[in-house]
Amino acid sequence: MINQVTLVGRLTKDPELRYTPEGKAVSTVVLAVNRNFKNAQGDFEADFVHCILWRKTAENTTQFCKKGSVVGVTGRIQTRNYNNQEGKKIYVTEVIAETVRFLGPRPVI
Repeated sequence: MINQVTLVGRLTKDPELRYTPEGKAVSTVVLAVNRNFKNAQGDFEADFVHCILWRKTAENTTQFCKKGSVVGVTGRIQTRNYNNQEGKKIYVTEVIAETVRFLGPRPVI
């Protein structure tokens, strides 16, 4: 079976780095990816894709990217579900990033 996705888009906010109790770096980012067709009003719409970054990928992305940065993400689709406070089952689809490429200009540090 093949489960691979490649996306290019802009970060919707600055990445926030956190660590698991085991000490693994993790960051969740939302990537705005434009659709390649216009809607009835003549505008391009975007999909907002949640991506999970782990370890050095999470650390580097947090260090070198900010809101609006253009990145390319290659990874796999993962689905999960949980019950919310009202007992309703919520389904989540996200991308587990394997690589992140920084496609915009180099940041000034």
